Amino acid sequence: MIKRIFTGAPSEKLAGYAKAVVDGSTIYVSGTTGRDPATNGFPADPAEQARNALASIDAALREAGASLADAVASRVYVTDREAAEAVTPVLGEVFADIRPISTFLICQIPAEGARVEIEITASRNGKATAVG
Repeated sequence: MIKRIFTGAPSEKLAGYAKAVVDGSTIYVSGTTGRDPATNGFPADPAEQARNALASIDAALREAGASLADAVASRVYVTDREAAEAVTPVLGEVFADIRPISTFLICQIPAEGARVEIEITASRNGKATAVG
């Protein structure tokens, strides 16, 4: 059974997507930008944008019965090398013991002011352990 999770953001209806989709034990979380939840704007600091995006993703995962600790894949998009250098340590802090597979790209992000977008796939099949 597939379950869709919505946040109520206008873009979900406008662009026709869900914040997350749960398919059995796998949870797919849509690309999430780092808007400040208090202001709905984007902080200038890409590291802060990454933290905001990860907090939003974690909230969606928790609604699906998981958390960032269950991440098995991450896809990170940034607008430039400066943003990449700022975001990488944040990812290292969050995923230090989790170690999902990762794709990291420099590209354009269509939201004005967004410098970071993160997409996560997680599994509720249990915590992974690092080997090697």
